[in-house]
Amino acid sequence: MTSAQRSLPSLPPVPFLRDLRVRLVLTSASLLFTELLLIRWIPSTVKYVGFFTNFILIASFLGIGLGILLGRSGRKLVVSPFAWLLFGVVLLVLVAHLDVQVKSSDEVFFGLAESTSADTNYIVLPLVFVLVAALMAALALPLGPLLKSQPPLQAYALDITGSLAGVAGFALLSALWTPPLIWFLVVAALLLLMSLGSGLGPWSPISGIAVASVLFLALLQQSWGATWSPYYRINLYAAKDPAGIMVKAMSVDGIPFQGIWPGQPGEKYYYQLYKWFPGRTYHDVLVIGAGTGNDVAVALQYGAQHVDAVEIDPAIQQIGIDQHPLKPYADPRVTRYVNDGRAFLRTTTKHYDLVIFALPDSLTLVASTGNVRLESFLFTVEAFQSVRDHLNPDGTFVLYNSYREPWLVTKIGSMLETAFGTKPILRIYSESEAVFAVGPPIAALNGAAPPGDEVTPIPTVTGSAPTEATDDWPFLYLRSATIQPHYLIALAFVLLFALLSVGGAAAVTKTPLKGFSPHFFVLGSAFMLLETKSLVSFSLLFGTTWLVNALAFFAILVMVLLAILVNSRLRLRRSRPLYVLLFAALAVAWALPPEQLLLDPLWLRYLLAAVVAFAPVFLANLIFTFSFRDTKIADMAFASNLLGAMLGGVIEYAALVAGYRALLVLVACLYGLAWLFATRLRVLADVGLSLESSSVDAAAAS
Repeated sequence: MTSAQRSLPSLPPVPFLRDLRVRLVLTSASLLFTELLLIRWIPSTVKYVGFFTNFILIASFLGIGLGILLGRSGRKLVVSPFAWLLFGVVLLVLVAHLDVQVKSSDEVFFGLAESTSADTNYIVLPLVFVLVAALMAALALPLGPLLKSQPPLQAYALDITGSLAGVAGFALLSALWTPPLIWFLVVAALLLLMSLGSGLGPWSPISGIAVASVLFLALLQQSWGATWSPYYRINLYAAKDPAGIMVKAMSVDGIPFQGIWPGQPGEKYYYQLYKWFPGRTYHDVLVIGAGTGNDVAVALQYGAQHVDAVEIDPAIQQIGIDQHPLKPYADPRVTRYVNDGRAFLRTTTKHYDLVIFALPDSLTLVASTGNVRLESFLFTVEAFQSVRDHLNPDGTFVLYNSYREPWLVTKIGSMLETAFGTKPILRIYSESEAVFAVGPPIAALNGAAPPGDEVTPIPTVTGSAPTEATDDWPFLYLRSATIQPHYLIALAFVLLFALLSVGGAAAVTKTPLKGFSPHFFVLGSAFMLLETKSLVSFSLLFGTTWLVNALAFFAILVMVLLAILVNSRLRLRRSRPLYVLLFAALAVAWALPPEQLLLDPLWLRYLLAAVVAFAPVFLANLIFTFSFRDTKIADMAFASNLLGAMLGGVIEYAALVAGYRALLVLVACLYGLAWLFATRLRVLADVGLSLESSSVDAAAAS
């Protein structure tokens, strides 16, 4: 130690925080909270990353696995790189104005295809991936030794307890619409607690400077005057409507999203139905995707006696309540709901004269697993059938948007015809801006034009017909069941970077290849796919909201704790019965897809969904905890599992081709492979590596 270091103050560790069990919980909570923060915050500033948040999740798994691997070196760093890496990431994201750029004629990303950013911005997604992986690796450096410091099941239980705390904390902050400054303050507090556990050494002030800089940048971002909903960073600004009148407009995550019209909306599609059927009054109206209230105001203008206005984002609805000059949400004829539109249709018993899908598009995925957007389950054949079942005998269903691509207009028209049994009528304006209407009044026309205005033929597209979106394949904006080249290129980069980084980390720490557990690796891949399928199923059953996703993820972690309890108390001796039960549960889940569980009453739906969706999750966790209980190298088993989960995130894209139900087949195959790997070979590798590394782990944990 130099004389300069000796001159700086140093505080001894706080006894309670020095306890290795407490440090393990704090480390796990920090990892989960930071992971969720990155998944939520980066898309709010880096435009269009919201379409690719699953890459941030994959990067997090890779980073944590690398951190555990690098932590095996036993070297105690003078300064933890995490705080400075975090500062670098925050500075880059806020200053560099990064923007993902993807152009595809066979997949629609609202706003992205029209972006004028330079084509060189295709490097942004790989850059974000590498930065997130490096950041999470730095934070995970002490995790491996801490896992080795306790009996395996106890260590795993502590890790999951910390993860639950991280998930619950971030969910609470999301519910309160808190800004990123609060999120980064929580990270700073967790870092301080972990530092107090190891003693505030002479270099702690250096990390403190980096954390203070992060908080300053977060405070600077907060000065932009945004509202932070559970989904978006929302800003209001002045803009001109199509008629040239200045209005208030809204951007989400820096992307123009919708206007707040003081009078008649400039877009023609708001009024097209009333032009087709002049003089017709729609007494009971349902507006899904009500936003700030423009569509509600138009329905009231044309004589609606009651309007149910459903909006998934509470902040957007509140802006409409506070800012809309016509005050449609204050009208006594309007009932407001904050809910997913599909979930509302599933739970309401009301019937309507008019149902409107009012530009329900989004700029983000509902969760970091799967490629499901907020509105994905609104635009399936089954969803359209649900709308049909909620129409009065002379009711009409209308949906409109700027659909960007002619094939998307054709696809929606085909889905409406499948759901209703009759062709819809259509009016197309410029650039695939279109209005559809379908229902008994349109069927009664027998192919003739409506009395008040002209219609446009549904476009015929060249090549193969677009694939209709279903509850099992809910990809409205994908032309056909394929994996687009931009995904393949990105996934190839992910795999190559993972291979090189893991190989480099193994070389640095002199970890032999036999130290990696193929058994735990495959278990990680299988469970990632199973978790994805479960979360997608719950989004279908209970709504694609942030709350449903958070509760489902929380429930999965609780299942892990329950599996740990069962294995620790019962001391199961054989894993074969667990695998047999898991395969049986997967078979039941295959035979009873989620759409067949949409039953009433609600308690029965919850019960059946819990059994069908969570039974495989619970059994899979029993298998993992059974294997983890007796491992001699808990850190390498855990790292192998996380790296396998990263691969599972890559394999998950197979759903774009085969649908989410097919993931169950892949899950079964992977668990069958894990069963084959659960042999004496794994035990020998555990013992060999544990003898080699026990002294290093003991030093690192201290």
